[in-house]
Amino acid sequence: MKSRCLKILVAIALGAGALLTAGALPAPAAPVTVRYLEGVTHGFLVLRGPGGETLAEGDLLQVVRPEGVDSRLIFRFRDGSLYDETVVFTQQRVFTLQSYHLVQRGPTFPEELEVTFDRKGGRYQARSRRGGGEPETAAGEVELPPDLYNGMMIILLRNLGKGAAETVHVLVFTPKPTLVQLEMVPVGEETTLAGERRVPVTHYVMTPKLGVLRGTAAAVLGKTPAPYHCWIVTAGAPAFVAIDGPLYTGGPIWRIETVSPRGPARPAPTR
Repeated sequence: MKSRCLKILVAIALGAGALLTAGALPAPAAPVTVRYLEGVTHGFLVLRGPGGETLAEGDLLQVVRPEGVDSRLIFRFRDGSLYDETVVFTQQRVFTLQSYHLVQRGPTFPEELEVTFDRKGGRYQARSRRGGGEPETAAGEVELPPDLYNGMMIILLRNLGKGAAETVHVLVFTPKPTLVQLEMVPVGEETTLAGERRVPVTHYVMTPKLGVLRGTAAAVLGKTPAPYHCWIVTAGAPAFVAIDGPLYTGGPIWRIETVSPRGPARPAPTR
């Protein structure tokens, strides 16, 4: 009986997903307003496991071009795996995602995945392969709502007003795309160390919302998406501190945080 119920829930969930991918999308929220313009950035990052061990070193590389801001996040894992995500967006009064490209491969990930989509053409391509199996591919048209923000969560959090919450959308690929709501809510004010001084940060929780039918199926099957926890410096200009959450769908909770380059050793004083 339990097996039959699970099959029914899965069928309902897949049916709801089919409706989404076919174009019956939930009503989009308004796009996020630009409060701080993005510019040239080179951020140095580290990805840590649950015990604090270093799994990968990363870079956030961001440049401003005529077509928009080109933001690339790269993690190179110590086992040779690669996570490479590029977002192009515009920031004319509101943030608008224009194109997206993701590559994940290597033994860290349960499946290889490459995804691209763009707003201008309204099309997507996705290719996935699990283990040594045959690759699965999907391609076609996709409707991108104005509040679609794959790969832009930290940028959005830095632009929310004090105490403000926001709901946006992201596309999840399996390999066909499904539109998922993401709630971003501030849950408290904390402090963290910057060198030897304490600075105030806002703690945000970002929770994927699957809807009633797919959410029920996911909960029964033990695949309810985990929330993300993110900390943003809020005094003066906003700055990213750290984020806890899965890097890929169904993955473990890892931490991404900033690291600072150190100056070269000072030469010994001469006498």
